[in-house]
Amino acid sequence: EPGRKAGQRKNRIPGMVNISERPAEAADRAVPGHWEGDLIIGKNNATAIGTLVERTTGYVLLLHLPDGYKPEQVAPVLAAKIQTLPQLLRRSLTWDQGAEMRDWKQVNIATDIEIFFCDPHKPWQRGTNENTNGLLRQYFPKGTDLSVHSQADLDWVAAELNDRPRKRHGYAKPDELIGPLLQA
Repeated sequence: EPGRKAGQRKNRIPGMVNISERPAEAADRAVPGHWEGDLIIGKNNATAIGTLVERTTGYVLLLHLPDGYKPEQVAPVLAAKIQTLPQLLRRSLTWDQGAEMRDWKQVNIATDIEIFFCDPHKPWQRGTNENTNGLLRQYFPKGTDLSVHSQADLDWVAAELNDRPRKRHGYAKPDELIGPLLQA
């Protein structure tokens, strides 16, 4: 791409572990606790909301990033959100190779969740998340300032999505499916 120094893209994320290393149980959705993460980006690429979706149940958590989405802003918020989950729901997290995840090792150390990275330009490797981001755009339209939403607003939207019956679960709600596990 024009304007990019040679090698600038290389090693943006030191030591990342590829999705090919992810355990088979994450791929087949049989065992809850495997998450996909991403950012939805706001107006002029200035603001973002982090999204976490549990692969088995479709349960959504949203990350408040009021000050931006540089790695040093994302890592502590992501770690804090994962720390709210019981250990048995902290099996793995799969993210794309966005530079915001440069400090992924800090998240891994703080939460003990295994973190895997997708191959570039293969969004279907996080299909659950892509689908959820589509639903989220109903609440957070493209080209809007996402920093206006408080964590309370984000929690409300997540609760709405988690209360929505899902066809692939025989119209059970993510809340109902994950509820017993959150109490564990």
